[in-house]
Amino acid sequence: MRQDGRASGFVGRRREVAWLAEALRSAPAVVLVEGDAGVGKSALVERALAESGVPRERVLTGRCHPVAAPTPYGPLLDALRRGRPLLAAAAQLPPSTGALRTRLPDLADLLPGDTAAAGNDERYRLLQGLRALLDVLGEVVLLVEDAQWADRATRESLLLLARDPQPGLSLVVTYRAEEVPDGAPVLGAAYRCPPGVAGGLLQVGPLDRAEVLDLARAVLGGSAVGLATGPGSGPASNPVIGPVIGPATGTASALAALLYERSGGLPAAIVEDLAFLREGGRRADPVAALAGAALARGLREAVTERLAGLGTSARAVIETAAVLDEPAGEELIAEVSALPADQVSSGLVEALRAAVLDEPAPARYAFRWEPARQVVYRRIPGPIRSALHRRAIEALRGRQPQPLARIAAHTLALGDRDAWQQAAEAAAEQAVAQGDTAAAGSLLRELLAETDLAPERRGRAARALAGLAVNAAYDAASTDVLADIIADPRLPVADRGEVRLTLGLRVAVQGGDRDGFALIEQAADELIAERPARAARALVALAMNERDGEGAAAWERMAKAAAALEIEPDEEVAAAYRATRLTFQAREGDPELWPELDRLPRDASSPELVRQTTRALYNVGDIAMETGHDQRAGRLLTESRALARQAAISYLEYYSRIGLLRLDGLAGRWQGLEERFEALGTEYPDVAMARVERAMLFGRMAASRGRLAVARAEFESAARYGERESQVTAAIRVAAGLGAVELVEHGAEAAAAVLGPAVAILRQAGAWARGGELLPIAVEVARGVGDEGAARHLAEEAAEALDGVDAPAAHAGLHQARGVLLEGTDPGGAIESYHRARDAWRDIGRPYEAAKAEERLARALADRDPQTAAERLAAAEATYTTLGATSDAARCQHVRRDLGLGRMASPGRRGYGEALSPRERQVAELVGQGVSNQDIAQALFLSPRTVEHHVASVLRKLGVGRKDVAEALAESEG
Repeated sequence: MRQDGRASGFVGRRREVAWLAEALRSAPAVVLVEGDAGVGKSALVERALAESGVPRERVLTGRCHPVAAPTPYGPLLDALRRGRPLLAAAAQLPPSTGALRTRLPDLADLLPGDTAAAGNDERYRLLQGLRALLDVLGEVVLLVEDAQWADRATRESLLLLARDPQPGLSLVVTYRAEEVPDGAPVLGAAYRCPPGVAGGLLQVGPLDRAEVLDLARAVLGGSAVGLATGPGSGPASNPVIGPVIGPATGTASALAALLYERSGGLPAAIVEDLAFLREGGRRADPVAALAGAALARGLREAVTERLAGLGTSARAVIETAAVLDEPAGEELIAEVSALPADQVSSGLVEALRAAVLDEPAPARYAFRWEPARQVVYRRIPGPIRSALHRRAIEALRGRQPQPLARIAAHTLALGDRDAWQQAAEAAAEQAVAQGDTAAAGSLLRELLAETDLAPERRGRAARALAGLAVNAAYDAASTDVLADIIADPRLPVADRGEVRLTLGLRVAVQGGDRDGFALIEQAADELIAERPARAARALVALAMNERDGEGAAAWERMAKAAAALEIEPDEEVAAAYRATRLTFQAREGDPELWPELDRLPRDASSPELVRQTTRALYNVGDIAMETGHDQRAGRLLTESRALARQAAISYLEYYSRIGLLRLDGLAGRWQGLEERFEALGTEYPDVAMARVERAMLFGRMAASRGRLAVARAEFESAARYGERESQVTAAIRVAAGLGAVELVEHGAEAAAAVLGPAVAILRQAGAWARGGELLPIAVEVARGVGDEGAARHLAEEAAEALDGVDAPAAHAGLHQARGVLLEGTDPGGAIESYHRARDAWRDIGRPYEAAKAEERLARALADRDPQTAAERLAAAEATYTTLGATSDAARCQHVRRDLGLGRMASPGRRGYGEALSPRERQVAELVGQGVSNQDIAQALFLSPRTVEHHVASVLRKLGVGRKDVAEALAESEG
């Protein structure tokens, strides 16, 4: 224990600690704490005791011990001895406590004499004396540890105390269920807390991998062995691909995985391993130091102790299970162990009763804990272990289909490297065919780590591993593996080009970093001589980059790819060529695109053909959102998601799901959207697209609610991605959002600084069909800084570029931009333009954009037709309110007052009593989001004093403090 009363190195389990601490504060209480050896039961109890506020002197602890003939009542008597300071303060002890005098000689001077007549039931007298003593002690915790070893008298006494505990007593019993004699309940009979008694059963399991990492940080210190997180930890870097975005978690995650593998999540074993690492010189490379170390001594001793009392058949069965390393039936165990069936059966029964083995599936047996298997495996003498592996190989070869991965593992255990390499390659091929890409990847990585692997086999393994990465969702670990492969000088040049191409595609396309195109370009050079078709695939990928002026070379690269395919025709690369061409047509708003999509093969036998069809459907669906074909986008993304799932193309399925969520946002389905995006982001935390789309959505929603600081932070986060991404769309959309925030907060000059570079990107890439969000705000800001010429030129340039282009969103944005341009010189033209913009956004299905155009229309109508203006403004406000765009709705009210449009007809102002008024609800929602009074005033166009009044009213009506407003609002809404 540390001086603060908390268990050293304790992590996680907040729910369990809180539950137990609450039970301890609610005496009488009875808590049975169940868990395996080393799982951290005692540490959890210690932490709960510290958090419950129970004074240390009022915790009476007794421990049971694994001895052949334990002393009756021993742990209870040990616990009572610790109560001497409390008993010494008592005025007088009841006569019944004298029954304990002979058994508690250390307390004899405090206890009365034993006055019971001879022949009285001693057990009854002792129990009554115990209860009387606990009554005197008052509010105490009676903690009995390791009750699986308790004697019968102690167990019965605990049961009687638990069934009728004293008012101030908290009884806590820790035990290992698998070691209770005959599998009986720990108290000797089934137990449930009686009415009025807090507590119950608390089962403590092992730590998960994240908690293992937390424990490592707690024991070794946050900056040790690369475990630090947060600012200052810095990005990791790869010598092939440069900096890797994100914290330097490689060492930390590898160490956590190794600790978990060696311990099974048992804190006691983890702490022992960490103590080993604390010794001199082992922190520099903790993974290597620990990988070669013996398993934790406490773990070895616990397993050895469990095995000691087992018979010969049980030990043979357990050793066989350790070698097989998978759940196995009696027949396979008999075949490998060479035992008769009856001995296998009896050995299994004994091993199960000893809780060494478990039955994870019907009639299949394996170790309960992986570390226990490792202990047993390492104890098997070498010749016996080898014989078991050979018999396992022979037995598994008789299965159909042969489990080649298991056969390879047994071959490796025999030390035959050549045979293992052959078996591992075959096993990887089988795993791919069976759809088990994780197993295939693991085998291929092991193969590539072999120093004496033949060049042909190394090339095949490298290409196979790269092929697995093509369809997988982006993650930094796989990227590092591919980078390590291409850094291997033993890899043939063309094979290196294949792997480099895959790595470049992952970095550029899936990772959202256009630095990957440099890898793709290098791959094209490595492939062109020996594999022109694969070089064509690289050229097709290079054509997708539209940043830094690369878009101008796109069709030239496509022509080179076509020429390479003339030299070496390849149906799959031709499919990639076709998918990219369709993507270009979508970017340009080509109306001839849609029939082409219908001709794509959906049911081809080749996985690559299906992948390219899925890619084309996703790309076009994603761009269709940009161009304003939202209904088509929804159909295409739904189809790409289904095809990707069917073909196990995880990254395209994930991208399609992101696109569908974004469509929900555009369609005004904002309810629960933030939570759905958050949940999606946790599935693939390394995928950049999820983070940027989430940030842009959250930024837009925050701005609509007046949370401008949050909106700015989200847009700036997305902008960092836009700077690296090869497509211009993200940069354009981010600038539109951030420019609008700057315009509100800091004026047109600040907004122009954001929007200027984005307009330059739009022009350079010729991305006019995707500029629907940017055009209106860019024209408004140009006018705001007094540059009418630039505003007019931009609108005219866009109109010329969009002539004949099938891009409804761009045309809607252009109508809105023209309305802004004409406000000062041609009010009628402005009104007509805003009408067209509103109707276009409605046709597309974007209520938020339609409401913004409606609001601009109302302002333009204010002088000519106040009644219609008021109606249009009310319609915009209603849409904003429905969406939850609090600040936008408040702005409409503010505009109505400023323009003197008056209120819409209403039955009269009503009183709300103790219910929140609509304005108070707006204020309450912002308070619940953590917005300050000053920012609320800005968002709702109110004075600070008025906001203070509303906040005070909200807090009074809800009956909570400021920090609890969100929860109170949620409860009030049911």
